[in-house]
Amino acid sequence: MKTHCASIHRRAGLWPKEEAAGVLTLDFEARHRRRIRLTTDQGEDVLLDLPKSVAMADGDGLQLEDRRWLEIRAAAELVVEVTHKDPDQLMRLAWHLGNRHLSTEIRKGVLRIRPDHVIEDMLHGSGAVLVKLRAAFQPEGGAYDSHARHHNQGDNKHNHA
Repeated sequence: MKTHCASIHRRAGLWPKEEAAGVLTLDFEARHRRRIRLTTDQGEDVLLDLPKSVAMADGDGLQLEDRRWLEIRAAAELVVEVTHKDPDQLMRLAWHLGNRHLSTEIRKGVLRIRPDHVIEDMLHGSGAVLVKLRAAFQPEGGAYDSHARHHNQGDNKHNHA
């Protein structure tokens, strides 16, 4: 079976999604790469070979050398949702997570992080409510990320772990 090469990445809405010939469902780590061998949901081997590392998001597209497109889907992975009854305290907790350079997804009234017992203990000690669940994880890119994302802040659909 031939391995196809994907060397063009386009953000969601900037590629012809209706022309998707396949899907790549990837967790966050696999979506933040420059070069890696992957297998589509349909079983096709693909070599991701981008000019630079890109943090791909759900709905993005990759173009193969034969001009076909693949849709990127964010895989559900284990995350911890962090809430607090006091919105000001939740903002402070977001600052603490950022100060520790911890990958954090910011949603309306909710922070999402990867499981880390030390960080979870710190958050618990600050009065946060933590819920482990399986959901797509798309953390903020940071102040220097020229492709910063705006999440659908109202979408809090998830599956509890």
